Amino acid sequence: MSHAFTTHVLNVASGSRERVVDLTRDCEEFLRETSDGRDGLLNLFVPHATAGIAVIETGAGSDDDLLAALHTLLPADDRWQHRHGSPGHGRDHVLPALVPPHATLPVVGGRLELGTWQSVCLVDTNVDNPNRQVRLSFLA
Repeated sequence: MSHAFTTHVLNVASGSRERVVDLTRDCEEFLRETSDGRDGLLNLFVPHATAGIAVIETGAGSDDDLLAALHTLLPADDRWQHRHGSPGHGRDHVLPALVPPHATLPVVGGRLELGTWQSVCLVDTNVDNPNRQVRLSFLA
């Protein structure tokens, strides 16, 4: 079974600002090392209460648009019941309800099957936690 299921933890330094971090190359490298050209599923999971995984276009402004939309939906103000950390930090704890902490993607012939403009990204609005872990799991 260990050959059919492989897992690896990425350590991601997301820094002290809100970010959308492109993980696509990390995912592709993981699959090159583990898939042996097989079909299967790649699962990403962020074991944090204030981050999520999104499949989104990057580099053309969509990542900034996502952060702007999250500011509109989840303003960093004093309305949140969850009140520790930076001002408005309670919104970070609501983020995973909108940007889930996981994604499962198809792998065909050992390659991640994304659309032309799709990237796999960590979405992190929590400026209080500059280091994240993302678990990559390949199931053949």
